[in-house]
Order: sequence, then C-alpha cells, then structure tokens
Amino acid sequence: MVVAVVLQTVVVVVAAPFLVGVLRQVRARWEGRVGQGLLQPWRDLVKLARKEPLQASGSTVVAWVAPVVVLGSGLLLAALVPTVTTAGPARLPADLFVVVSVLLVGTVALGLLGLDAGSAFGGMGSSRHLTIAALVEPTVLLAVYALSVPVGSTALGPIVEGRLADPGRVVAPAGVLAVVALAIAVVAETARIPVDNPSTHLELTMVHEAMVLESSGRDLAAVELGSWLRLSVLLALVANLVVPWGVATAGDGGPGLPALALGVVAVVVKTAASGVVLATAEVFMAKLRLFRVPELLTGSFVLAFLAVTGSYVIG
Repeated sequence: MVVAVVLQTVVVVVAAPFLVGVLRQVRARWEGRVGQGLLQPWRDLVKLARKEPLQASGSTVVAWVAPVVVLGSGLLLAALVPTVTTAGPARLPADLFVVVSVLLVGTVALGLLGLDAGSAFGGMGSSRHLTIAALVEPTVLLAVYALSVPVGSTALGPIVEGRLADPGRVVAPAGVLAVVALAIAVVAETARIPVDNPSTHLELTMVHEAMVLESSGRDLAAVELGSWLRLSVLLALVANLVVPWGVATAGDGGPGLPALALGVVAVVVKTAASGVVLATAEVFMAKLRLFRVPELLTGSFVLAFLAVTGSYVIG
C-alpha cells in the first residue's frame, strides 16, 4: 500500500509540470504560435529553484511559510486522491472531507501570501481568490458527496471503485450532474478560464498572478509547483470519475506491479486528454467579468445540490 501511494505521488509530481506544458502548447498551436515546448515548465522550475528568494519590505514570516504550505498541501493531495490507484494506507484516509480540508489549507495559505506584502494588487487578488473559494469548496463537497451516496462511503477510493464495478453510474443522471458541477468547480479552483486567465499580466483581471507578484526564487517555484499539483490531481480525479477504467484497485493485498503500471499509463493518458480539452475550450471561450463569476459558481452549486437530491431519490 505504501509503495503504491509513493509511486502515485512521484508520478503526479513528475507529470504536473508536463501537464502545464501540454496546456500551454495546445493553446499556442490553436493561436498559431509555435509554443515553448512541453518541458518548459520544468525548465522554469529548475531556474527558479536555483535563485535566492527576495521578500518585499514589510513582509512577515507568512512570506516564507505560505509557499511551503501550498507545496505541502499539493503533495498531500497527490498522495490522498486516487489517481493511479485506489489503494492507500489506513492512516492516510482519502476521505472527501479530509481532501477538501487539504484543498482549503492551500487556498488560505495562498490568500495570506497575497495579503502579506501589503500591496494593492496582492490584496485585490487575495480578495477575489477567497471569494471564489467560498463558492467552490461547498460545490466540491456536494458534488463528490452525491457520488458517494450509492457507494455508502465518503472515501474517494471506494467511489472510483464503485463506478468501475458498475459503469451504469457513469451515465446516471445524478452522476452526470455531479461530475459537471465538479468540473466547473475544478476550473474555478485552479484559476482557469472563464474564471481566471493564467497567462495574463493585466493587473485589473488577475487573480492567481496577483497573489504571487511579490514571490520570487525558490518561494515562487514552490507556489507554482503546488498550484500545478492541485490542477493535475483535480483533473485526474475528474477524469477517473468519468472514465474509471485503468485505475489500479486495492484488491486482496494491494495492487500488483502490472496493475500499477497500467494505472500510471492510464492516468497520464486521461489527464493529458483532459488538459487538451481544457486548453482547447479556453481558446474559444472568453474570460467572464468578475461579477459574473459568482453566477457561474452558484449554478454549479445548484447542479451539485440537484445531484445529491437525485442520488437519494433515484438511487
């Protein structure tokens, strides 16, 4: 079990920058540009990791603690969420409420990082970030809870295994509503279009970028890798809920090496395909005005609520 979790974590850490490279490259191709290549995010991380971080005047201990917390929460998510395998040690429960709590810890740490330097743009980004998070986290809870009702467990592993054992749940009305709501929440949680534009440097529209303007060097590398890990894990979770086949299940005594190898290949292919779909959608979609974002997230919350209702009524 421990070996499976370690393998899963290593795969996610290695693949997360590659996924970001896929997103950027797909967008570049659609926009008629050559692009920087799939490995450019890895080069950026290595370059930043070699630089000494500089802190703004007036910043506090939050400036160097927050990047560690963001990265740590991303690594913990990579270990908890069933991406490669549903197996996991009993002392590391992949429960819905634990996973959402870990997400929230990283969200709050990133918000505090933006506020710490006292800059106008950082405060603006943190305010927007936490407003979005207040609408996203309940949606994630309700959406995954709707998927947990037929299984009778709020652990993510049994939820994926249940959809694998009964493919009818993948196309069930309640399941479809829950996955759509979760997908919208993931887009908002990871600061993608139409909620935020990760490639913009226009101050009036930034959310994520505004919070990390005062970070540099190793601190910026930790924040970026932590954010990429969250994106990779959540996209892989949605992909495994939509297409659960290929995930290595716990079984008796844990998954074997062939099952783990298949799980690694499956999650890489499914997550890369999800990234291609996401990047393609971003090219043909405009960013929403800030005051329209709550309407989108409220709609996703309503879908998640309907999914919970349908799970109890329809089964």
